[in-house]
Amino acid sequence: MADSSENTPKSQRDHGGGLDAAVTLFGGNRAGWMDLSTGINPEPYPIAGLKTDDWTALPDSQSQAELADAARAFWQVPEGAAILPAPGASALIAALPALAPAARVKITPPTYNEHAAGFQAHGWQVTPTSPAEARVLVHPNNPDGRYWHESETNARFCVIDESFCDISPDRSLIHLAERPGTLVLKSFGKFWGLAGLRLGFAIGDPALIDRLSSWQGPWAVSGPALRIGARALRDFDWADATRSRLTQDAARMDKMVLAKGATLVGGTPLFRLYEVEDAKVWQDRLARAHIWSRIFPYSKTFLRLGMPPADGWDRLEAAL
Repeated sequence: MADSSENTPKSQRDHGGGLDAAVTLFGGNRAGWMDLSTGINPEPYPIAGLKTDDWTALPDSQSQAELADAARAFWQVPEGAAILPAPGASALIAALPALAPAARVKITPPTYNEHAAGFQAHGWQVTPTSPAEARVLVHPNNPDGRYWHESETNARFCVIDESFCDISPDRSLIHLAERPGTLVLKSFGKFWGLAGLRLGFAIGDPALIDRLSSWQGPWAVSGPALRIGARALRDFDWADATRSRLTQDAARMDKMVLAKGATLVGGTPLFRLYEVEDAKVWQDRLARAHIWSRIFPYSKTFLRLGMPPADGWDRLEAAL
């Protein structure tokens, strides 16, 4: 299946979210809507313990080192790999194609469309086939949840986007991060539910990380993000409990939606991808109940739903 977003101008690239437009079309107010279009954990990591200095002082080297140390321990980063915190994984996705001379990059559709857009903006030719000088793998893939094998990471320049992989750390390809030419991306907006914090990580080849770091400047990550990120990455109990809850919620979601005539295509415990007869009809029906879902420009039958908050399940079932 071709991903039509690969050739779409930036201003027209589609994403989850966009709740303001849904409110305009279907009424109500933003606070009254339930947004299931993004795959963001609806029960985010609790924010507490911020200090005044986190807001008023420039981030110091100690707080940056503490975050990097916590990330290394949580993700079991190989000793030979370097870690770069950044203001969101999206900022890294936009910058990293400049790390290698423009050539051919293999990106297998359908997948997250910002990767193709970022490479195209830097003059690369995006192709779904080999041979190619670069490779991008979203692991697990968005929107179908596919996991990739490390045998598929054999390009000279390889980007492994693990934005959703915190739900399945046993499937991570982080052990490849010390390999030359390899970068693994991590996001704080999905599993941790803190998309507005704008915190992401590039982990991998120290030479590539050094170049990315020089482009960012000295204070790319905010003081609050440094403190919250370090605390969250040390909270293994919260992570374990969250994985268990999300797994149960995904099973509950499948049972509910399949009973309405959908077919499960794939997904992760943070989002499910279903095939329905007419995805736009389903989206509109949910939107009339002020529930926003995700459909795709390259498929008339794919519907993606994120997990609802604890008090949203009855509302979702009634809308379906």
